[in-house]
Order: sequence, then C-alpha cells, then structure tokens
Amino acid sequence: MASLQGLFARIFLMIAFATLISVVSVRSGQAAPYAAVVIDARSGEVLYDQNADARLHPASLTKMLTLYIAFDAVRRGEISLDTKITVSKNAASKPPSKLGLRAGQRIALRYLIRAAAVKSANDAASAIGDHLGGSEAGFAARMDRTAKALGMRNSTFKNANGLTASGHLSTARDMTLLGRRLFYDFPEYYNIFSRLQTDAGMTTVRNTNRRFLNDYKGADGIKTGYTSAAGFNLTASAERGNKRIIATIFGGKSTADRNAKMAKLLDLGFGNAKNNVALRKPAAADLSAAVAATQGNGDGRSAGKTIRLVTVLKTSPRPRSRPVSEERVVATAEAVLAMQDDIAGLLAEVAAPLPPSVPPAAIEAAIALARPEPRPETSDAPSEDIEVALDPAPAPTAITETSMALVTPEADIDSSPRRRPAKLLVASAEPAKAAPQAPPVVVTRVSTSGGRHWGVNLGRFPSRSSAERVLMKTALSESVALRDGLRKVIERRGGYDANFMGLSRDQADLACRRLQARAVQCFTIGP
Repeated sequence: MASLQGLFARIFLMIAFATLISVVSVRSGQAAPYAAVVIDARSGEVLYDQNADARLHPASLTKMLTLYIAFDAVRRGEISLDTKITVSKNAASKPPSKLGLRAGQRIALRYLIRAAAVKSANDAASAIGDHLGGSEAGFAARMDRTAKALGMRNSTFKNANGLTASGHLSTARDMTLLGRRLFYDFPEYYNIFSRLQTDAGMTTVRNTNRRFLNDYKGADGIKTGYTSAAGFNLTASAERGNKRIIATIFGGKSTADRNAKMAKLLDLGFGNAKNNVALRKPAAADLSAAVAATQGNGDGRSAGKTIRLVTVLKTSPRPRSRPVSEERVVATAEAVLAMQDDIAGLLAEVAAPLPPSVPPAAIEAAIALARPEPRPETSDAPSEDIEVALDPAPAPTAITETSMALVTPEADIDSSPRRRPAKLLVASAEPAKAAPQAPPVVVTRVSTSGGRHWGVNLGRFPSRSSAERVLMKTALSESVALRDGLRKVIERRGGYDANFMGLSRDQADLACRRLQARAVQCFTIGP
C-alpha cells in the first residue's frame, strides 16, 4: 500500500513538473508580444500597424529619446559637444552593453553620444542622463515631459538606457514618431545612426545594427533594442528615390527574425507609399517647459545649471544718434563748406581736357583711382594688396598725387560699409622724366590658405543638383560670411552633402550662427 502511494506521489510530481514547464514556456513566448508600425516619413501617414498602441518594453529604443534630449540641450546652449562629463557611480554600474566607463572619469559628451547611438552603451546613456537631469529620476522626469511635448502619448520612462524597470513602457507608434522627429528635428546629427563604426574616445565601437544597414538597400538608421522582457526591437529608416519609410518592430524572436520582418515591413511601405507626396515636417515642439522643470530635477532639488537660450531678434532698431553740441555742428559745417571749393576744383581739373599727348589709358587710370574703394564690413578676412602698372606711353606724362579725404557719417550697425580715404592721381600736361619700362598690369592677393580647414554643412539632399541649388542660394544670401567658402557636394550613403569648405574656424562658426538666425539648419565641420 505504501509503495502504491509512493508511486502515485511520483506520478503526481512528474505531471506537476511537466505542467510547470509548459506554463513557463508559454509565458516566455508571451514575454515579448509583437507590435509593428510603418509610416511614410514625408507626411507621417500610417501605412501599416499591428498592436501599434500596446504599451511594451522598449529596451534600448529608449536611447533615441535620451539622444534627442542631448541634441536639444546642445542646440539650446545648455551644454556643448566638448563638455567634459563626470561619470556617476550609477552610470558606471550599468550592465552591458557598455563602453566601460569608471566612476569619476571625465569624458566629452560627443563620445558618450557616439557610444549610446552606435554601440547602444548603457553606461554612456546613463552618464548623459545623470548629467542633464541631475539624477536618474530627474532625467526620467525630463524624458516624460519631453515625450509628452513631442506627442508620444503612451510612453513613460524610468531611466536613460532602456533597461527593464517597472513602468518603463512605450509603444511602436510612439517610437516611430520619435524616429521621424530625430530625422527632421536634428538632421545635422542624424548621420551618426548610419555609421558602421565610430571613435568613442576610449575605443572604436561597432554598430549593433550593422547587419541590417549592410543588407537592406537605402537603410540609414536608426536604433536596435533587446532585453529578455522586450525581445528584439528595431526602429529603422530607409530612403529609395524620393520616398523615405520609417518602421518599428517590438518583440522579434532573434536578430535574424527581427531584420527579416523589418525588411518586409519596409518593402510594404515603399510599395504602398505614393510617389508624389507633399512634405509635411512635424511642427516644432515647445520643450521650454520640460527644460525649465529640469532646473529643479522634477523632485524639488536644484541641478544648478545655467541655460543660455539662443533666440532670433524680431526687430533691429537703429541706434540713437549721439548728442552733439551746437558749437561742434557749426564747426563741422564750416569745415565741409571750406572743403567744397577744393573738391570741386580737383574734380574740374580731372574732367578738363588734356593735351593730345596724354594717352587715353592714363586718363582712365586717373579717373578710376579717384573713386573711393568700399571696405568690407568685418575684418575677419585678410586685406588685399593690389598693384597696378600702366603700359608706357610714347610721351610720358607726370601724374601728381593729391590726398582727398572723403567726408562720411559715422557708421551704424546697419549702415553701408565705410569708405577709406582715396588718393587722387591727377594727370597734367607737364612732361616728366623718362621712366623705366613698366611691367604689365599685375593683381596680387595675400594668401588665405593657412588654417582654412573648416567648413559648414547644410544637410544631406537626395540629388547632386538639389545640393548645388541650396549651396548657390545660401552663397547669395550670406555672401559676407561665406565669401571665402568653396562650394562642395560630397556623395554619401543615402544622399549628397552640401558643404562650404576652405574656411577658418571663426568664419565657419560665424557663418553657421548667421544661417541659424534665419532658421537655416547647419553645423560646422572640423579638420
């Protein structure tokens, strides 16, 4: 009897164990539900969706929002790409994938951005978040406020890296919207997502999405993600012809499975998208409230940051005239009247007919030199030295030199360029001593090649002709800052970069600031 009870007990345990195994298997299969969205990036139109608004674990797709906030902070002047960030203990303690940062280490923001975008390094993303938010919780609050301002309605965040945490959830629709925002809001940084490898300061890192970038024609981003709770996630963007498609997958079973499904979704998008679609970029988001709230970390503690907002002046009033005493006005008027006779006499002398022995070339040279020469508004460019030699005439003629100071009002900020005093060369009929043979006309310019290894990038365009049109239009509208720039179109993966090259660093910075003041997207290119 006892043996029979023992047999039943063993059978019961075996059945219970098998049931437990099956339940665990079923649950593990359901741990990463599938969701997908495909949109036409030009218009934002949804071309396909499945479980688009299901709140799921985004994994490292979270880093897209972390990078969006970092790019915005740089644009606002809250931080620069060269700012040295001190790595927190929280950031250094994150599990792989990681860059290998140590607590207390100082590293430039640009390297943290590269590591987070390309290698999907958790420690790099956390270092960015801890610095901009003051703490992990502070940055998570800023992420929530930013997501809401961008229109991500069903996303809540608890950290900057995407490691699984209670309440850290998003949707395929929200992540697709965020991918479109990265492309249109920060085109100057978007190319980082297509790099197969990059220098992260400490080491060279390789892209976690390199297989898909290599295998799918036109793919140029954006971000992968994986945790056991999320499965294999991917937000991808690709361009073919005049079409750009952005899609997101949640819950892939493996890297190969995820990439294969993404290829099918993008193919579906390119097949269903219309050829001619009006471009409707997403409206500019107001992130001022999200940034201002970060000053208190969202939890009542001050982060101690100073924000320098870059704004555009709506009006540019002229400065008021300086107060001038009556005596000074009278003295100036008398001086001008006294000079009028001299000026009139000199002009009459130049205009008077000369003897036939004076060659026409000498007459034209004297009149040309009498005209004042305009000076450039700024002194950034080196001056030009011009030498002019006249061909010898059969009967040499003496040319006398008379200084004539041109009276001009004091220049305002918006006034035309000042004119420098000119030397008036007046030809006379008095014979001069024979002069040696003069060389032909020579024009020389001081070399400006030294140190001009900087440039300005105006973005990436679908064709070479469109890039050249943008360069020509910009050169005409910003001729002062870009007068020394060389227009250059460089073919890249997915388009053509429009660049002005051959500038100094100061010229490139000045040109980009002036363009940004007119809402023209640009960024400087270093040597």
